[in-house]
Amino acid sequence: MLTTPEPSTVAAQLREVLPKLPKAEQRVARALLAGYPTVGLEPLAAVAKLARTSAATVLRLAYRLGFEGYPELQQALKRETQQRYASPLAQYGAAEAGDQESVGVMARSRSVLVDATTMTFDQLPEGELARAAELISDRSRRVSAAGGRFSDMLARYLVAHLHQLRPNNAHVGGATSDHAAYLLDVGRRDVLVLFDYRRYQRETIMLARQAAAKDAKIILLTDPWLSPAAAVADVVLPAQVTSPSPFDSLTPALAVIETLVAAVVEQLGESGRERVAQYDQLAGDVLRDDGDWAGASAT
Repeated sequence: MLTTPEPSTVAAQLREVLPKLPKAEQRVARALLAGYPTVGLEPLAAVAKLARTSAATVLRLAYRLGFEGYPELQQALKRETQQRYASPLAQYGAAEAGDQESVGVMARSRSVLVDATTMTFDQLPEGELARAAELISDRSRRVSAAGGRFSDMLARYLVAHLHQLRPNNAHVGGATSDHAAYLLDVGRRDVLVLFDYRRYQRETIMLARQAAAKDAKIILLTDPWLSPAAAVADVVLPAQVTSPSPFDSLTPALAVIETLVAAVVEQLGESGRERVAQYDQLAGDVLRDDGDWAGASAT
């Protein structure tokens, strides 16, 4: 079965139109995003009250997003909620419903992963990416990264790049004690890059909330349905997770990291290049033209 990437979510649509909305509709959009997706499942009057506006304003926003009314918006959110917490076992069921034997695994993987990565870039908010790069490029800030059971490798990958580009970076381990040690010193000059994808981890969400409460800037990399940590994030970078197997893919997320690193390199300019040169010299892992190793380890 050739699984197609998920279409744009209500959250992605809200973030796209948010800067262009009238003030009252902005309040509705922010209320929906802050409690996404459950707030949007509340009655129309409850959402209007939460946003300190009228029911008519909530309806106008629903129409602006392309829905025929508030009930249709809620149906979209209900479908997203089902997808948001889908387990690999449920994905097995979806795979068995299709004909996988007609297409080989290589062709299936190529189609699914290329399409998912393309859709990720199509839906990636350019302004959010620029803001994330700006925060990470600020050398006066400490940048830390943390992830979950699988996404922790993405956090380590990002930090490995940042070590070469700028000072004061750290990986935060997944244990509760690691989170506690980080939170002891976190403050307004900190940037925390979090990775949290569906079947979200409670510990990662709590880390985001506690760091945000201490005025740290939060950059969240997540899936199209958005981790609950999005409610406290300053920047949200979603990526598709569609996979040729029952397990969600992190391939599009890795492409987002590569793009973010490229944006940081551009913003750092000469200072980044000089640090990479110093790193190469100290690491001694650059092969010279004469076939010997350059740097401190070369003798």
